[in-house]
Amino acid sequence: MKTSAALIAAFAAGASAFAPSSTISSSSSSALNLAVGETAPDFSLVDQNGKTFTRSKNKKPLVVYFYPADSTPGCTVQAKEFQKEIQSIRKQYKADVVGISGQGAESKQKFASELGLDFSILADEGDAVRNSFKVPKAAFGFLPGRVTYVLDKDGVCTSVYDNLADAASHIEAAKAALEEMTPAKATTGKFEFKLPF
Repeated sequence: MKTSAALIAAFAAGASAFAPSSTISSSSSSALNLAVGETAPDFSLVDQNGKTFTRSKNKKPLVVYFYPADSTPGCTVQAKEFQKEIQSIRKQYKADVVGISGQGAESKQKFASELGLDFSILADEGDAVRNSFKVPKAAFGFLPGRVTYVLDKDGVCTSVYDNLADAASHIEAAKAALEEMTPAKATTGKFEFKLPF
């Protein structure tokens, strides 16, 4: 397992030169990704705390981000950036975040502990959930892709963001998609009554 993580880290370091430009989609997506407007596949995975997270039991907007591997440089940056924003995502957008990669629960525990993560990092051993979301491979098929999906409270995909090289950019893309889903705040105008004298 350590060998595969080391290979992923080495490829990720060199892959940024070959990584595709980022794509944000709010109305369409490639055939390789879960399409905007489709309901996300249901899944149940164990997180770093041994708790099972089930997508269909979640009743609020959800950011689901797939990343290549625990404890690699880009994935560490991405997790730290989501951690910085997790409280505002929960408070402002009434949403939550889950990260998913193919390493096991033990790897997730170590990764989350090192970074002090208080959102779920889910173990997708065998990549069944990654495959059900149709996450495309990156770096000419050498690496698992880094793709973020934003789902509404019913599990319908509203946004897809695919960018291997710029891990930190996924947070702003997710927040922008959540912002679009947030109902406009009602403006309260003051009624002014003037006496005719």
